[in-house]
Amino acid sequence: MSRATGRAPPRGSPWTFEPPDIGILFVVSGPSGAGKTTLVQNALANVPGLTFSVSVTTRAARDGEVEGKDYQFVSDAAFAAMVEADALLEHATVYGRRYGTPRAAVVAALAHGQSVLLEIDVVGAAQVRARMPESVHVFVLPPTVESLEERLRARGADGDDAVRRRMAEATEQLRPAPTYDYVIVNRDLDEAQVCFEAVLVAEMFRVGRRRSALGRVLRDLPRR
Repeated sequence: MSRATGRAPPRGSPWTFEPPDIGILFVVSGPSGAGKTTLVQNALANVPGLTFSVSVTTRAARDGEVEGKDYQFVSDAAFAAMVEADALLEHATVYGRRYGTPRAAVVAALAHGQSVLLEIDVVGAAQVRARMPESVHVFVLPPTVESLEERLRARGADGDDAVRRRMAEATEQLRPAPTYDYVIVNRDLDEAQVCFEAVLVAEMFRVGRRRSALGRVLRDLPRR
């Protein structure tokens, strides 16, 4: 146990286990500054069988962003064609730029037993829930609204106007939190990481997702 906090220390090494028979689509949401991106990135490094869904967007790539890793960058016409072909699990327009989740890549990953982490806002999450009700939704919550504003200001990357805008957005992002399957309160990153990964792993060990493991053992039982 940690002497400073009385909690178990964060995991020092990745989990090791056989992935489930069928992958799980995990949808992760939360307001800007809640820490969801850090939790997702750490989980990808720690939990076996996890992959990240790369979104498609019409905005230009920013410095340091890599095509196919951070986003798939497409034209407005190409995006519209994807919408028309029903090739996106969800899509939305943010500040005049369009964002969406390609359906084919997610479905292929799940069919091969990979679980997919999808980090999107609450509007997109609702669309995914309607299309894939079996998806598992996790909301990352700040301990208080005041602490969220403090984190945004501590970044030093945004001026007062930008912080006010982000806080207004956070209000709308927080309202649907009770509709999610799990909530992770990120008051301490190490604690939140353990809890977040515990949710992912527990879902992977549901009986319905472990039929092959059950079959290997139960088939050798003596008949009654």
